[in-house]
Amino acid sequence: MKNQANLIHLRKNMKIKLIVDGGAMKPGPSVSQQLGPMGINLGKVIQEINEATSGFKGMKVPVELDVDKKTKNFTVKVSSPPVSELIKKELGLESGSGLAGKTYVGNISVEQLIGIAKTKLPGMLAKDLKAALKLTVGSCVSLGILIDSKNPKEIMRIIESGVYDKEIKEEKTIPDPEKKKDIETQFEIVKAKQEKDQKALEEAKAKEEAEKATATVTAAATPGATTTAAPGDAKKDTKKDDKKKK
Repeated sequence: MKNQANLIHLRKNMKIKLIVDGGAMKPGPSVSQQLGPMGINLGKVIQEINEATSGFKGMKVPVELDVDKKTKNFTVKVSSPPVSELIKKELGLESGSGLAGKTYVGNISVEQLIGIAKTKLPGMLAKDLKAALKLTVGSCVSLGILIDSKNPKEIMRIIESGVYDKEIKEEKTIPDPEKKKDIETQFEIVKAKQEKDQKALEEAKAKEEAEKATATVTAAATPGATTTAAPGDAKKDTKKDDKKKK
């Protein structure tokens, strides 16, 4: 009887999974199409979700609605944001690089990543904090973020070699002030180089386009570069050829 009761409960309940902007969810077709026919108050749903996710402002947050189709009551379950969102939040970034491996948009410390890995560990397929940290480092690769001023792939090898075992064991989540300052300084150098390289690339491209435009104008203005014989000229040439033959 207990199993039958659970089955009835599942039938009358509906679970809806959403990804929302923390504290700033707005009406949209996805949730409206699912909740509208059920007669659920959409305004109340949005209000409760925004209240539940207010601590994750500026991040994408997974949310699950458990709706009782009979009573129209619902509960909101908020999951921890994805690792990439937590990393961007930690560095105050709106988006990743878009050119991972070529352009970097931030420089984070291993200690900060340990803090994120510790937060996400319960929901990760990782046996321990070290394994969770390695998964977190993987997100830095795709986002275009340096770790301790180094390429994330290099940091992955360093973690595997045991260099950061002490920090992981102590669950150190805040870098020393000197290290934090050095990370910031090093990234300013990286940014300056990237901006210089980008400017040089744009100048080279502009120069190439200017040379192409100049070449086109020169070719059009050069006599004999492109000639088209007039009909009268063609007749005169034919008569000259006839006289030579005679």
